[in-house]
Amino acid sequence: MTSLKRFALATTICAALYAQFNAGFYTLQGPGSIRQTMSSAATASASYDVAPYTLYPARLAADDGEQEVASYCNTCHSTRYITMQPPLPADTWTDEVNKMVKTYGASIPDDATQKILRYLQSHYTPENRKK
Repeated sequence: MTSLKRFALATTICAALYAQFNAGFYTLQGPGSIRQTMSSAATASASYDVAPYTLYPARLAADDGEQEVASYCNTCHSTRYITMQPPLPADTWTDEVNKMVKTYGASIPDDATQKILRYLQSHYTPENRKK
C-alpha cells in the first residue's frame, strides 16, 4: 500500500471517528450544561415532565438524638453514610463528629454535638449495632 493510500485511509478513519463523537448535535449552553435539540416527534400541545425522584432515607434508630442527627448531619451528607458503613468504636465516632465540626465547618451547637455523639455511640458501635 502506498503512503498516499495509507494517508487517505487514516483520514477516512479519523473523519468517521469524529462524526461518531458529534452525532448527538450537542451544543454548549453554559458552564456545566449541554443542550440537545428535541426530536421532531414533539408537538406543541404535548406536556413533557419528569416526576420527582423517590428518596428512601436511611432508617435511623429511634431514640433521643435521632432528630439532631437527621437535621444536622443531613445538611452535608445523607444519613445513609451512618447506616451503610460498619459500626465504629465510640472513640472513632467522637473523632468523626469533631472532624465534621472543626475540619469541615459543620455548624452544630455544642449541646446538639453532645446529643449526636451519645446517639451514635449508643446505636452504631460494634457492641450495640441493631440490625
